[in-house]
Amino acid sequence: MASPNPLTPPDPTDQAAAIARLEQRLARLETHVGLDLPAEVRETETVPLRERTQDDLEFRIGQEWFSRVGVAALTFGAAFTLSLPYRSVPAFVPSLVGYLLVAALVGVITASSRPFEHVSGTLRATAMALGYYSGLRLSFFGGEHVLSAGSTGSVVLLSLTAGANLVVAYRRRSSWLLGLALVTGFATAVAAGSAAGGLILIALVSAVAAAACAALARPSIVVMAMPMAYASYLILALNNPVFGGALRAVPGPAWGPGVLVVCLMVFSRGLARGAAGEREPMAATAGIILNAMGGYGVFLLHTLLCFEPAFAGYQVAAAMGLLGLAWLHARETDRLGAFICAMTGFLALSLALIKASQPPEVFVWLSVQSVVVVATAIGLRSRFVVVANFVIYLGILVCYVIDAKEERGISLGFGLVALMTARLLGWKQQRLELKTEAMRNAYLTAV
Repeated sequence: MASPNPLTPPDPTDQAAAIARLEQRLARLETHVGLDLPAEVRETETVPLRERTQDDLEFRIGQEWFSRVGVAALTFGAAFTLSLPYRSVPAFVPSLVGYLLVAALVGVITASSRPFEHVSGTLRATAMALGYYSGLRLSFFGGEHVLSAGSTGSVVLLSLTAGANLVVAYRRRSSWLLGLALVTGFATAVAAGSAAGGLILIALVSAVAAAACAALARPSIVVMAMPMAYASYLILALNNPVFGGALRAVPGPAWGPGVLVVCLMVFSRGLARGAAGEREPMAATAGIILNAMGGYGVFLLHTLLCFEPAFAGYQVAAAMGLLGLAWLHARETDRLGAFICAMTGFLALSLALIKASQPPEVFVWLSVQSVVVVATAIGLRSRFVVVANFVIYLGILVCYVIDAKEERGISLGFGLVALMTARLLGWKQQRLELKTEAMRNAYLTAV
């Protein structure tokens, strides 16, 4: 077969095809490296970095910050206008105007999202706040009201609005929108006509916040919800002075303090699940501490003021719940959570013992509790609980020495407790990961 003649000129058709393939490759390369940008964008690439930074700052101030400040001012202005009394118009008109503003804002966000992309979140928050405030205006503020404050219709309407806000915020996966939605939820609990209805709403909204925290792996959601929940409970426990009640401590339903224990437990579980994503570990750590302090602090205050005859029983119930939480934290190797929940639970148990018995017998029960604490620490694998218990044990011993006027054999009981504790520590030393004999020897010295 004859080979092609190198002197023969190439076929123009083949040349055109080769050039077309080459242009396609170049186009793909330019697209990949971003060289196919418009001319005006290419020109900005040559602008010095200092000028670009200054332009970006001016753009953010002019188009983002000022616009958001304007939207916030519009929100407060609209809310103030809706709250004014209007004697010449029907009572439902201010709320109707508010709902029309919400519909307009939703239409702007939906139809023209690109021109308003820098303030779309602020506009959405404005719609959520005005929608809730319009429902609130039907029962509060102004001269005449469409619905009675605390009526079933009012509570249902506000609950549905707060629920819609929570759904919108969760779908946007926005922590600050969820914070705003939680404000509306807990505000509904405070605005409810009865303490029982308000307490149920507090528990429900707290559970929703914990679930959102676990699903989005954002402990900051629970950190925002905790002060709202405990403050809402405190307002109801103080006879709801926000809506005209005289400031005084009221007991409410007998199961009311149990709501605090439920909130404490769901918040703790939400923080544990939310911290599993390691997105906000510091927020989860702070939340665990604040949850135990705030939740149990309000629980202790309310039961001490309003449930004095059944104080010991309430403390035992709280201790059981907190120790159960400690066990759950220990299963997930959350040592800080296990330690805080366990020590808070034993604090509640100690207060129950102090209330149920008198000195000097109370020191016997507190010293026996020391053995229970060490046994629990072994089960939780928490050496921190062992160290804290030793400090508390010494405090109990010092208090007994100061209080005792004569010896009744209780000192022998303290010695037996120290020996039993030292025996437990020596038996389960490896389980607690204690590397030395320091703690066991410390208890033996206390004998």
